[in-house]
Amino acid sequence: MACSSSSKAALRLQFKRQRLSAQEQVGAAIVQSALEHLPQAAAATGHIGIYWPLPGETDLRAVAELPPLAGRLALPRISQGTLEYLPWSPGAPLEPDDTGIPAPSGGAVLGAEQMACLLVPALALDRKGFRLGYGGGWFDRLRAAPCWRAVPALAVVPCACLVEQLPRDPWDVPFSGWLNEEGLHWITP
Repeated sequence: MACSSSSKAALRLQFKRQRLSAQEQVGAAIVQSALEHLPQAAAATGHIGIYWPLPGETDLRAVAELPPLAGRLALPRISQGTLEYLPWSPGAPLEPDDTGIPAPSGGAVLGAEQMACLLVPALALDRKGFRLGYGGGWFDRLRAAPCWRAVPALAVVPCACLVEQLPRDPWDVPFSGWLNEEGLHWITP
């Protein structure tokens, strides 16, 4: 179902409010779910892409304390119009990326083959894995490349923002599943 940008913009406003309200109630449960399920979900090797939390997003940085994930985390950085992942550990220097979000300031850019999975914040997600984000298209452009599309990607979204179907555009790339306060859910093709 293709959509107009105005309908997605209206949904963004609606789900931003809905997610913020839900986050206050279930944010800690989503973090607990990540702490319980990520070590088993992520392959024994490779980096786990998380994100620097913006207001209203679940803060997953606590997973850095899990021994199986220590030294395996990565944060995204937008640089010169491209989303890339760099290794990250708590206390490492950060600087604003091209969008103003804190990101690693140094280190080698990681390739898709170095990633075990990606966790991406969502305003909403439908049961086929289509995510409603902020509208920048960064993750869709990254995951349009076959090598990045092969990396399992999970949207982080409270149950209150999980819907049957969202409008989508031809460039939208579905996610492999989602993480919420009820656990980790994989979409079976």
